[in-house]
Amino acid sequence: MTNQNFQYSFTGSKSTAEVFAHLINPKNWWVGLFGETIEGKSESINGEFSFRAGDGMHYSNQKLTELVEDKKIVWLVTESNLSFLKNTNEWDQTKICFSIEKVADKTKITFTHEGLIPQIECYSSCSNAWTQYLQNLQKHLK
Repeated sequence: MTNQNFQYSFTGSKSTAEVFAHLINPKNWWVGLFGETIEGKSESINGEFSFRAGDGMHYSNQKLTELVEDKKIVWLVTESNLSFLKNTNEWDQTKICFSIEKVADKTKITFTHEGLIPQIECYSSCSNAWTQYLQNLQKHLK
């Protein structure tokens, strides 16, 4: 196994500005699968939001640490409790990242969860869940 962060990329026809405006609000894309609740706002540096899902199986708090308009969004996971894992705070200090770039007449969106690597317990179930969320996002941003 490698030390590879989970990553998922796709292209869509929306502009970089439209994609950025959609992604900056997690309520637009991190919902719809496991009874999620998102509280707080993180549209500017140091803004924070909490995410809960699966009847308490997943809790995490994210703080916006990097923001480049129409290009990049990075949230640092400051706290996590994934009750289905032995190490329930496995997401602590990981980063949830989007990069957005124009490629020909399309917009390429790359999602990376830095620290979500194959060696950790959550990798299989978390990467599967991320893939589902990102496939939904991909359909929306066609």
